[in-house]
Amino acid sequence: MNNPMHSVGRFGERYAAFLETVASERARLHRYAARMTGSVLDGEDVMQEALFEAYRKLDRLENDESLRPWLHKIVHNRCIDFIRSRTIRRTRETAASEPDLAPAVEVYGHGVCRALERLVLHLPPKERACVLLKDVFDYELEEISRLVGSTVGGVKAALHRGRQKLSALPEAEVVEARPDERLEEIHALYVDRFNRQDWDGLRELISADARLLITDLYAGPPVLGYFTRFDQMPHPRRLIAGTLDGTPVLVLLGGLSQDMTPTAVIRLKIGPSGIIELRHYTGCPWLIPAAESLVIDDYPQALRTLH
Repeated sequence: MNNPMHSVGRFGERYAAFLETVASERARLHRYAARMTGSVLDGEDVMQEALFEAYRKLDRLENDESLRPWLHKIVHNRCIDFIRSRTIRRTRETAASEPDLAPAVEVYGHGVCRALERLVLHLPPKERACVLLKDVFDYELEEISRLVGSTVGGVKAALHRGRQKLSALPEAEVVEARPDERLEEIHALYVDRFNRQDWDGLRELISADARLLITDLYAGPPVLGYFTRFDQMPHPRRLIAGTLDGTPVLVLLGGLSQDMTPTAVIRLKIGPSGIIELRHYTGCPWLIPAAESLVIDDYPQALRTLH
């Protein structure tokens, strides 16, 4: 992947300072990206890449241009790129259409904002963006037109089409994704070796050319320090397998908190030679609350699911 963010190593102090200036916008940006991509994890990845792009292009920000809409436009463009790339990939793989993520509901009424955010996945990108920005984020038509690169008339037309399509959606059953047996096997090995602090055994699962991405901190090869840093955490910890909105993940319990509650999420990508990518999501408290469900294996039933 030709992405400068994936090979920068440890992020510097200037980038950390930039992230502090945009901290108040991040939950909102993530919410938009998650609903555009259909995944809280993909949404976080898109937002991370958009923020890194914005940081590299700060000198292009005009003095009279507000940071907030400028950031949102970069996130929007990244979402469109992601959707197009995913569409091309699925076409090549002769994949089926988007899975049904939620049953149809009466779209415009009290208390349906969250359902609406899920239903917009059925819409084309422009209509999806316009409906989200207007009906969920309450943007003005002029703001939306600037963000999506259209006219006010074009936004109105997209809103009309999108709302009509949502209102006409038939009731559909949720489609369960088929389990990836090889990923489940890797997860089981990873969890076992992590909890036994077998760092050498853990590294044996990882391809020589794998990439590690840690939220706001690092992007590069999986260095040994990544694993041994868990020994330095102030509280007991445990890694456990689970699913976040149906996506298989590993969840770190404790470590950074006294309670054995989720403090980080890890998503693995595997290839023929083993793990080829580790994405470690930490320091982003908006991630799990934005999800419909977090199901953790072998965890007390009362604490296994959210929402």
